[in-house]
Amino acid sequence: MKIFTMRSKLDIIWIDAVGCNGCSHSFLNYPYLKEIYKKFNFLYHPLIDSPAFKLQECDILIVEGALKNNFPRLGYNINDLIRKLIVRAKNVIALGTCAVYGGIFGEGLMYNKDLRGMFYKCKDKIINIPGCPVHYDWLVYVLDMIYKNKKIVLDNQNRPKEIFSFTSHSGCSRNEYFEWKIDAQSFGTKEGCLFYEQGCQGPYTHSTCNRILWNEVSSKPRAGTPCFGCTESGFPKIGLFTTDTFMGIPSKIPLGVSKRAYLTISGMAKSLKNERLSKKLIDGCNDEDNKENS
Repeated sequence: MKIFTMRSKLDIIWIDAVGCNGCSHSFLNYPYLKEIYKKFNFLYHPLIDSPAFKLQECDILIVEGALKNNFPRLGYNINDLIRKLIVRAKNVIALGTCAVYGGIFGEGLMYNKDLRGMFYKCKDKIINIPGCPVHYDWLVYVLDMIYKNKKIVLDNQNRPKEIFSFTSHSGCSRNEYFEWKIDAQSFGTKEGCLFYEQGCQGPYTHSTCNRILWNEVSSKPRAGTPCFGCTESGFPKIGLFTTDTFMGIPSKIPLGVSKRAYLTISGMAKSLKNERLSKKLIDGCNDEDNKENS
């Protein structure tokens, strides 16, 4: 018989580098936050009640935000502070796209966009969780695996495969429209794919946003907004709400599909019109809403 023994709490130091604290706010929306406090002790966190910062050893160092030379934080240059903490931590989590790739503010721990960053040499202890912000379930998954001393399978960018093996396109409620190449002409509609006209980057963005829903109910495409590709190194791209095309063909093809195969499938889908999907799902609902509001 296998007997489970409770282990002591793990110590976390959470550093806010150059950023907006968006990942902290996402984490604080976790519905079962009290359970986190049963397993983890926050030696320091910039937003929640915790002791004053002290340079010390910890089980988990979480870095939120980008690195930038000569940016002051807690009495140190942020780069020097991370350098001092990273050698004192057993595990390091780069939390959010800014901490992973640099985002719009600076550079990440392991990466500076697509290039290697200043702490790439510490990759053996770094787990990357990109996102703007990171979904609280993604962080909780990693924390729970560390707490249970279970192996986290990582991809070639040190992202957990359990989360980042999938694309945002997987689980999207608009997949039927994507298959039949029926486009949405504006935001906020129930119908149409957002890939061809509205700049949706779901087919080549690694995340589970449409599998693990935000606030347990929604995602950008479900609300009628395209995926921004916020977990990728190139975020944010120029022309966020436009789809780059060449002779009417998207310049970026969905991951894992050859251009020839994509064009063949797209041509067949467009030639075989789907009558059901070519009209509004609930015909006249907007007219009724307008009457009620007038």
